[in-house]
Amino acid sequence: MPRWYAAEVGEHHNSRRQAYSKYPQMLTHLHIQNFKAWQDTGAIRLAPLTVIFGANSAGKSSLGHLLLALQQTARSTDRRRVLHLGDASSPIDLGSFVDCVHGHDLRRALSFELGWKLSKALEVRDPLRPEGRYQGNHMQLAVALMANHSTGQPEVQALRYALSATGGEVLDVSLARNDNGLFDLASQAYGFQLAQGRQWPLEAPEKFYRVSDTSMARYGNAGFLADFALATEAMLESLSYLGPLRSRPRRLYSWSGDTPASVGPMGEDAVAAILAAQSEGRRLSRGPAQPEQGFAEFIASWLKELGMIHDFSVRPLAAGRKEYEVLIRTHAQAPEVTITDVGFGVSQVLPALVQAFYCPAHATVWLEQPEVHLHPQVQAELADVLISATQAREQGQPRDVQLIVESHSEHFLNRLQRRVAEGKVRAEDVAVYFCRRAGQASELDALRLNTFGEIENWPENFFGDEMADIAGRTLAAIQRKKRAADSTERHESGD
Repeated sequence: MPRWYAAEVGEHHNSRRQAYSKYPQMLTHLHIQNFKAWQDTGAIRLAPLTVIFGANSAGKSSLGHLLLALQQTARSTDRRRVLHLGDASSPIDLGSFVDCVHGHDLRRALSFELGWKLSKALEVRDPLRPEGRYQGNHMQLAVALMANHSTGQPEVQALRYALSATGGEVLDVSLARNDNGLFDLASQAYGFQLAQGRQWPLEAPEKFYRVSDTSMARYGNAGFLADFALATEAMLESLSYLGPLRSRPRRLYSWSGDTPASVGPMGEDAVAAILAAQSEGRRLSRGPAQPEQGFAEFIASWLKELGMIHDFSVRPLAAGRKEYEVLIRTHAQAPEVTITDVGFGVSQVLPALVQAFYCPAHATVWLEQPEVHLHPQVQAELADVLISATQAREQGQPRDVQLIVESHSEHFLNRLQRRVAEGKVRAEDVAVYFCRRAGQASELDALRLNTFGEIENWPENFFGDEMADIAGRTLAAIQRKKRAADSTERHESGD
């Protein structure tokens, strides 16, 4: 590939990356095949608030773990690494490729399809045909990975992009291996034209989603494929994750003025995020016509509404110092104490609250068990917080944040159903799923939530067999009363 072309492509990528970084994306659907416990998830609709329930080891977490692996692959500096499954220094470590393929069968293709909505329309123009213009605000990426026969490492077998508008798909591109093991670039809607004198073969994709510069240079009108790759990176970069294990509270927190990208996978940067947002003058409201508050005040108001505190503040230990205390008053007459001196629940729910409102507009947040260590009543109230996070505004503009929540809380679901019935959140803005094991594979059931807040296809043993417990308790009580009566009767008869 000529050096002038490489320099031109590099300059194009830098300018485009800056443009796309301003427009985070929201996921609309996910489909996974042959990953971990999932032989086939089926198409998963992802709503502004998506909640996934299920028993332990049913495969809930694996859904988010794949997205995190894709994100850390996109962030990797190694373009030849198709899938960065993790190591000791990465946010997530999924082991080797054989560990990730369903049934550890490397003859299977690990496949996934992602769909996401662009917050700004993407336009493609064919430089060789003035009439060739394509515009859409929704993208899909489907990828199939197979293990290399000799190394066992994943390789891209096929990838396909689709750009869609309201009326349907407007542009498709596929890069796939043919019967000879070589790659072909094809499209039903777009005519790729070979550039004169550029007959070199197509290369394998870089990472799992990017057509290489060398392959694009083979054609006179394939430069837009770099925009597709950048849109994919922007979508993955807009994803943040909070795991079920949170950092323990500390008496002192250090902050030197940096702006963390998120609260961190264990919530370790929650206090730094509060301070950064506050220093930037970020102001939020819970929705249209609701009063605005500074970020720290906004988070404190939710903690108070959850019934966990009376006052909450983050203050420097002394003027000019980088050390900060998180001070809490549990009720009006109580003295201020540090976060380490109150119940564990405050420090565990704080990262979830902060991340839900700290992330950029149009971002996606994956939360694992945000209700951990919380009283049942607070678990119910947490549903109101997360509904509000999808409806909140910042500086008067809708944030349109998407939350994907893994939960075990019946109280959380009950409150969510109630809010749907009350019209506080639309049924179509909520998606509820139930994970269950079916032999060696996991299955995902989409629960039909109607406008009255009712689940029309309530799964068996959703939160355990409550009726069996009630019947068992009643039967045990009857038997004990009978034994007590028999014992009394024998005693009175002198036996």
